[in-house]
Amino acid sequence: MSVGGYAMLQHEMVEQSQKDVQLGEAIVFPVTLVALVLLFGSVVAASLPLAVALLTVLLGMATMWALTQVTDLSVFAINVITLLGLGLAIDYSLLVVNRYREELRAGNAGPEAIAATMRTAGRTVVFSAVTVAVALSGLGLFPMLALRSMAYGGIVTAGLSALVSLTVLPALLAVLGDRVGRGRERATGFWHRVASFVMRRPVGVAAPAVLVLLVLGAPFLGIKLGMPDERVMPESSGARHVATVVRGEFSSGEQNALQVVAPEADGRLGAYAERLSRLDGVARVDTSTGSYADGARRDVRGAFAQGRAAYLSVVPEGDAGRVVKRVRAEPAPFRVLVGGTAAVNEDGTASLKHRLPYALAAVVGMMLVLLFLLTGSVLLPVIALVLSGLSLTAAFGALVWIFQDGHLSGALGFTVTGTTIATVPVMLFGVAFGLAMDYQVFMLARIREEYELTGDGTRAVAMGLERVGRIVSAAAVLMAIVFLAFLVSGMTFMKAFGIGLPLAVLMDATLIRGALLPAAMRLGGRATWWAPGPLRRLHARFGLREADAAEAPSFSGDFSGFDRVR
Repeated sequence: MSVGGYAMLQHEMVEQSQKDVQLGEAIVFPVTLVALVLLFGSVVAASLPLAVALLTVLLGMATMWALTQVTDLSVFAINVITLLGLGLAIDYSLLVVNRYREELRAGNAGPEAIAATMRTAGRTVVFSAVTVAVALSGLGLFPMLALRSMAYGGIVTAGLSALVSLTVLPALLAVLGDRVGRGRERATGFWHRVASFVMRRPVGVAAPAVLVLLVLGAPFLGIKLGMPDERVMPESSGARHVATVVRGEFSSGEQNALQVVAPEADGRLGAYAERLSRLDGVARVDTSTGSYADGARRDVRGAFAQGRAAYLSVVPEGDAGRVVKRVRAEPAPFRVLVGGTAAVNEDGTASLKHRLPYALAAVVGMMLVLLFLLTGSVLLPVIALVLSGLSLTAAFGALVWIFQDGHLSGALGFTVTGTTIATVPVMLFGVAFGLAMDYQVFMLARIREEYELTGDGTRAVAMGLERVGRIVSAAAVLMAIVFLAFLVSGMTFMKAFGIGLPLAVLMDATLIRGALLPAAMRLGGRATWWAPGPLRRLHARFGLREADAAEAPSFSGDFSGFDRVR
């Protein structure tokens, strides 16, 4: 005997997700530790990000447990807490530790170095966490439990990552002091030269970079949305085995039967069932008065009514989704409701398409406000959003090329269905866009600081990129390593995250930050930092500033300190 069905499939997904998390953690933590040691050259310094990550994940699990007492949560929130928590905690820890080392090199003692680090990198961490939370909050606008759970998990994870990075980490730095190491200072270096090269040839660099990203994203134009079935599970899944046998060896489609419910049926129920049985793609219709196939009545199948309420079981043959549309389009003599797994899938896809513009508008609007508070510019937030969107093109292109079209299916070990699971692009966008904006905040905050100290737009970009370029590159590589752990999952849509998220992070850390951001800011010239008078006053009062007020020059529309595009 083998047990299958939709309920068994959901149960096995929960179990598989828990196994995937355990396996992913067992791989990620030791690999990340080795990478951190290579980065910092010190076991003590390398252990700090992992300590922050471990505490963040534990607190995240406890918080999500508390949330389950008041609302339902999808099991996939665990994956978000574990992997996103690990990635963000490492990102924030790298930023804080790197700035602390800079302050030590500048001659500040331990307490002074920590205070200066919190005034600068600490503010950036808070702002970054808010940015990531805003990006992921868009998922909460969708009705699907999995998407709402990822929103809850992402917001909690971003907040806790920042909280631990700004409380526990400074305490550890105070205890360890100089043992964290001063690191190697590089006043000029690779990223400075890259930024300078790009700003000398902004169009010549930006045009090929944009072309590459658009070509990589081109397969996304052929996306076909669908909903997951048993084929997303590994071949060892019992539910998948049962569904495969039923589909291949039996002619009827009871496992995809639609429930057509009539709250107040009358004597016209039989005639209505007869008409439904004639619809293309319907094998038969079972009712309380009998079973109809091709318009002919068959034997009674059992009690399908209670009081005036009744329901019909519409058994499809072939594509159940098309049957849902045909049944709903067929005129009924009384009010009816159409349910079943296929109907839920159709409604879910339609709901995603309907809510997507509103979610995007809400996220973009909040991001523009946040980035203005960070930069004090009207143009820079728009540039940052466009560039972050471009960083996702390769991820979305790979999503279709690999998982829908089936390339690399043998190497990655999944079954091709010919469609892309409708929730995956939305989830991927929420997480990847949040991470892209996370790195944009890192870069723009440091560029803004350098600009306020010098008033030279070109120098600010080059020095900002140099100051945090190496550490952000390291953070991106580590984040990619963390997300590659999704590939060990037995479920196809989790493997999609294992490809899409690392691609998005690495594209943002290379083509976007190294080429397009400096080029865009250079092409923007003196308009890059412009804002009208009322907005300048608003930013002066509420905006984020990393440089101390005493050090920052006052700008009120005078662009003489900016280089013009030649």
